[in-house]
Amino acid sequence: MLFRSLHSSKIQYLRRRCFSSATAPHVLKLGDVLRKTRIFTEEDVLQYSKVSHDSNPLHMDSAAAQNVGFDGPLVHGMLVASLFPNIISSHFPAAVYASQTLNFKLPVYIGDQVVGEVQVTNLRVNKNRYLAKFKTRCFKNGEILVIEGSIGHTSKKLLIFLIRMQLK
Repeated sequence: MLFRSLHSSKIQYLRRRCFSSATAPHVLKLGDVLRKTRIFTEEDVLQYSKVSHDSNPLHMDSAAAQNVGFDGPLVHGMLVASLFPNIISSHFPAAVYASQTLNFKLPVYIGDQVVGEVQVTNLRVNKNRYLAKFKTRCFKNGEILVIEGSIGHTSKKLLIFLIRMQLK
């Protein structure tokens, strides 16, 4: 009961905060694309290795990476893919992110500029929530596709629950 009360008050706070803009809000619609750009550093890779316990030398040791055919140490694919929930949560606080597919196409190296993007491919209203599906892609250095996939779709359900439709 206490959790429900706290959760309900948090939802009400977010609704008031999200709908209190003095300017007309932009409402999310089919085809909208949201993006974030990031350059991953050695420190990012080190910190991710620590928290994920992924000590694969391909991420830290240039010689190990070059011995198997890469140009240098790789950024963890899941670290690059973390751009997707970052994009969603920065525009839709308290969104429930429940499903994702990823296809890693090419490596990302430390220092590469990566653009993550999510594109709305399906929207549906369910009671007081919105269900959404997004096409996801990451590009490095402007145009090279390195990750593609989707968020929110399972065989029968769309599973990203958005509390509101206005873009933050």
